[in-house]
Amino acid sequence: MNKQDIVSFFDNIAPLWDAQQDHNEQVTEAILDKGGISEGVHVLDVACGTGVLFADYQKRKVASVTGVDISPEMVKIAKSKFSDYEIICADAETVTFDKQFDIVMIYNAFPHFVNPHKLIGNLAKVVKHGGRLTIAHGMSKEELDKFHMKNAGKISNLLPEKEETAAILSHFFDVDVMISDDRMYIISGIKI
Repeated sequence: MNKQDIVSFFDNIAPLWDAQQDHNEQVTEAILDKGGISEGVHVLDVACGTGVLFADYQKRKVASVTGVDISPEMVKIAKSKFSDYEIICADAETVTFDKQFDIVMIYNAFPHFVNPHKLIGNLAKVVKHGGRLTIAHGMSKEELDKFHMKNAGKISNLLPEKEETAAILSHFFDVDVMISDDRMYIISGIKI
């Protein structure tokens, strides 16, 4: 996988992104619940795209949202929709922040990172002690892998089995959520 290919792919699809999202309310609510999205938390949304979850964060009255995405076009659209949020264009594997967050959410994006170990290591630095990092997808691993291989194989890895993802997180987090079923994929842990 090449990062420039990833940027180009998402820049090209950005104008169509929102129309292509399948927002299953029950699955989204479960992901937000397991991910610790609640009133008053400070959230970092990694690979935020056009801000797919931002309205859900607003409904839950989070204190703040910072979005980061590698695609300038995705960021441009997110900023046009959510001017109150800090949204930056950067590589989440290397980006630095001068603050920490209660919650880091990686939603519908994990297979697109070239180096998942580097990503989690970098993000662990910005999660407050006792804070939470969540990797989630709003569909099953099997559906997602099939979709990516058909439509985005050049810019996607297969989604790891839940145990493999949990092992990556376990270097920095106490993994207390491992769900991989026919509706969703959620791996989440608390910073140790």
